[in-house]
Amino acid sequence: MQLRSSRRARAVVGAVAALALTLTGCSGQAEQFSYTPPEQVDAALPEDVTAQLQTAVENAMTATGASGAIVGVWVPWSGTWVTGLGTQGAGDDTKVTADMSFRIGDVTRLMTCDVLYGLADDGKVKLDAPVPKYVSGVADLPDITLLDLCNGTSGIGSSEASVKGYWLNTPARDWSPLQLASFGLGRQRGPAHTAFRDSDAGYLMLGLALERASGMSASQLIERYVTEPLELASTSLPRPKAAPPAPAPALKGRYLPAVEGGYDCAAPVDITEMSSSTGFTDSGAVSTIEDLGRYVQAEARQALREKDAEPARFSAPLPASSKAPTWYQATGGGFLVGSMIGQHGWTPGYITAAYSDPATGFTVAVTLNNSSTGGGTAAYLAWQLAAIASKAPAAEGQTAPEFGLPFTAEQYAQTIADNAICTAPPAQ
Repeated sequence: MQLRSSRRARAVVGAVAALALTLTGCSGQAEQFSYTPPEQVDAALPEDVTAQLQTAVENAMTATGASGAIVGVWVPWSGTWVTGLGTQGAGDDTKVTADMSFRIGDVTRLMTCDVLYGLADDGKVKLDAPVPKYVSGVADLPDITLLDLCNGTSGIGSSEASVKGYWLNTPARDWSPLQLASFGLGRQRGPAHTAFRDSDAGYLMLGLALERASGMSASQLIERYVTEPLELASTSLPRPKAAPPAPAPALKGRYLPAVEGGYDCAAPVDITEMSSSTGFTDSGAVSTIEDLGRYVQAEARQALREKDAEPARFSAPLPASSKAPTWYQATGGGFLVGSMIGQHGWTPGYITAAYSDPATGFTVAVTLNNSSTGGGTAAYLAWQLAAIASKAPAAEGQTAPEFGLPFTAEQYAQTIADNAICTAPPAQ
């Protein structure tokens, strides 16, 4: 993967040229920047490495009941592996291809925080602005800031457990962000400012606040501050009307019906067509694997901000949970996993993860088309792939950097197996 150079100048009113976004700042002076990605060896990863990667993905597909997967691995000093595996499934034998679009789940949170920091850098909002300044009906959050919502330090609960059934049974329903967030707001609050809490409600409210602060829709904001500058032509936050991921072709998304003692792995339910309002600025965006890899590589390096911009977004992470290993932390809308930065999660029909090392550009991204295990499996798979690929030898004329991860591929292969909800069908 090679992230193409991009230039952007910010302004009150944006005028988009073919490959540049030109805006005028408050001072009227154009503020230019360009992003140059790390050099990438233009070759396939060695066959023994890709064989290990493919086995890992196929085992995860079996464990999750997914019929298909799309994966991208970019090792700058060694090569790349970008492919689709499996089929659309449930009677559709169409092979999955790497150009198919899909819902990226919680990776959307990173983009929402990109918008927050972009508006703050433009002087349009303050990171420490109180949430009630922009969101009505939350007067009991006077000390919670926009930055708290981005960092996951608001103490607000999650709506997922309360609304998951509605998402699966009425995927076309058009939710208002505050209505969806209200379920999380109604849960007992945790400590604010000092601890991370995984809260979809927080990112829903952040998106709503940014809309009201800017006078633009969340879709327009993500386009302006994320997809246009990075030239992500296949990435967007779609309109709320139920539709498959776009552009076509789309990877079909499914989930498994719950039955006594587990799931019916033989009867996956198609949920490809869904309203983006079920996720909005928490998990509503769509993309392709090439765009997703390009995005997370740039995100890890904070390419959308000026060099040494303050405050540094990922400089003060907190433990991802009270039981998390020391190398697993959270802030800025994402997770820090060893030296890698990224995000993972689920949305009905898909589980997705994307991580990149900012120093080297080493990047992994993967999606599976069954969401019943939840987003944790996508994380475990991405970390397993990263552990495998990190050991890829340097290509001729290249030198492998000092790059290591605080876990092994075997560790997460076992974790995926231990959390499997389906097994391979018996051999015929």
